[in-house]
Amino acid sequence: MTCCSLRPTWTGLNILLMVVGFIIFWPLGLFMLAYMIWGRQWGLDLSDWGNVKNHASEAGDKVKRAFDGTSYSDRTQYSASTGNTAFDDWRAAELKRLEEERRKLEEARKEFEAYADELRRARDREEFERFKSRWEGRNRDSSGHHEGSAPETA
Repeated sequence: MTCCSLRPTWTGLNILLMVVGFIIFWPLGLFMLAYMIWGRQWGLDLSDWGNVKNHASEAGDKVKRAFDGTSYSDRTQYSASTGNTAFDDWRAAELKRLEEERRKLEEARKEFEAYADELRRARDREEFERFKSRWEGRNRDSSGHHEGSAPETA
């Protein structure tokens, strides 16, 4: 019976549905391919036909959480325990450490962007001041040249 179930694995039924989905309407085939590859991570399991409707909103929420901007540690709280508490504790500590590193990198990125923006503003300000002084100098020369070209005689 395992060859014909809709578990998120490479079963005969899933492969058949994927091929037929690509033939009939390509997004269906693409969905089946994604389901077979990432279904477990999304928390989807269509092998229980009777409860598909009951679990649909829960599964949709899990997929949404997988793709939204939540942190990795928020997503892993739904992952299954391995049964080994020492490993689970170590994994939780490592994930927390990695999340802290990710947060520090994000802060450094934001600080660098602010620094780069400040440098751009300073460069733009300097270029504008250079343009303005050249433009004003040209206007002074041209206006002074016209006035001085015809000396007044009294």
